[in-house]
Amino acid sequence: MQSIGCAPDLILFNARVYTENPAQPWAQALAVRKHRVMAVGSDAEVLALAGDATQRIDLAGKLVLPGLCDAHIHFSLWALGLREVRLAGTRTRAAMMEVMRTAATTVEPGAWLVGQGWNESWWGETAFPTAAELDAVTGPDVPAIAYRSDMHSAVVNSAALRIAGISAATANPPGGVIDRDAAGNPTGYLRELATDLVARHIPPPSPALMDDALRLGQAELHRLGITAIHAQRIKDGDDGPREWASLLRLRERNELKLRVACNVAAHEMSHLAGLGLRSGFGDTYLRIGHVKVFTDGSLGSRTAWLLAPFAKLAPGEADSFGVSVTPPEQMAAEFRRAVELGFPISVHAIGDRANRVCLDIFEELVDSGLEPPIPHRIEHVQVIDPVDLPRLGQLRVTASVQPIHATDDMDTADLFLGARGATMYNFHSLLESGALLAFGSDAPVADPNPFVGLHAAVVRQRVERLPAPPWYGDERITLAQAIHAYTLGAAQAAGWERLIGGIEAGKLADLVVVDRDLFALRDDEIAAGAIAQAEAVMTLVGGEIVYAR
Repeated sequence: MQSIGCAPDLILFNARVYTENPAQPWAQALAVRKHRVMAVGSDAEVLALAGDATQRIDLAGKLVLPGLCDAHIHFSLWALGLREVRLAGTRTRAAMMEVMRTAATTVEPGAWLVGQGWNESWWGETAFPTAAELDAVTGPDVPAIAYRSDMHSAVVNSAALRIAGISAATANPPGGVIDRDAAGNPTGYLRELATDLVARHIPPPSPALMDDALRLGQAELHRLGITAIHAQRIKDGDDGPREWASLLRLRERNELKLRVACNVAAHEMSHLAGLGLRSGFGDTYLRIGHVKVFTDGSLGSRTAWLLAPFAKLAPGEADSFGVSVTPPEQMAAEFRRAVELGFPISVHAIGDRANRVCLDIFEELVDSGLEPPIPHRIEHVQVIDPVDLPRLGQLRVTASVQPIHATDDMDTADLFLGARGATMYNFHSLLESGALLAFGSDAPVADPNPFVGLHAAVVRQRVERLPAPPWYGDERITLAQAIHAYTLGAAQAAGWERLIGGIEAGKLADLVVVDRDLFALRDDEIAAGAIAQAEAVMTLVGGEIVYAR
């Protein structure tokens, strides 16, 4: 048995404790003292440590995992989105418009109608919504914007176009595309940085509203068994400083019960330089992580940067290789400057060309002797040429991927990439190549439920389509490998592996109790979606019970 200290504050016993510690993979019980794991062992060994004041909880044989970490979440965007018009459940274009129609009746004068989460592929369509369609349900006076599920594009109505001054004469902004009809007029569909032309006119949330939203989001993550997150940034957005300020306020009031590694957007690097900050600044709850850079857009918005063009949806359609949202020479300069300041890079790359460009720049940094304090990481690694895949392990670059995207995107991938879908979300191949794998959700782009993510990694098929065969089933990974990517792998990606990611003496007592033993599930139960149906029944952060069902 591992143990430290004296009498524990809390003992969890009669459990199946999966530790992520190779020296002691399984245990029956654990003890907590002063926020940390004090002992891990058998019921008899751990219960013998109890004092008069020790709280004892009998878990009746339930599975205990290290606290789960979402290694890629847009925390404030997702948390604020819980209060906005939620369109992820709409399965037809008409249903989306009906939700927007109902929401428009509640908008106060002068306010914006903001929605997020629709996806035309779920409707069985390829055409994006238009301003005219939105106008029909919002009326002429309420400005409205509805973000696609990937948050890389949005449809706006005529009122929003008018406020933003977007007309046929408006040029595409750098890194963005304004969709136009045959006459050259804006259709209302905006891609990548073109969305900023409208978004900058939406009043930002007040500090009080932001704090309330993050508290609500934190509680929802606890319900899902999530105890840590890597908070991501958006390209050229102003979400970062507001989110950081809110997290600081929550921390000062002892209301932050979530480990948060906060990325910093590349365009804000000058502030890091001026203050002399380094990666790792902060404490065990809140710290600065990586510098975030963007290479390209997304597959669903058809803005991923590809080596070969997207499949054509209509005869005569021009070749499209996607969008490079940051010129490679600018990226190279930002990468180098970040490392010189003491920061690793977190770079968004979806397309195979985007991933190759990123790996080329990382290789140049290695050749220059510039080493980051913790590993660089590529966010998504969605489409990667087989020639480039081994380079992540060779360069010690973390593959930060979101397994639920594999099941969300499979229809879109089959339509836009055809047989090249075999080079998408190569979980098994990435592990075989020696890459470090960290799992997240990309919420609000996808469901933050980690059990749905585990299912996607292990089964590679949507729950509602079972028992359909897996999508590129040779890229499935084992349950143990997937849990590692949500725990210790995610901790390593943030430089937190000595603090969290496992259950062993001395680590912080961040834990989740699951309603079923995932490791005891039969193959047929897993194939039927049992992992996705699992739920947290108790979540602990620093030994404190922050959620109990």
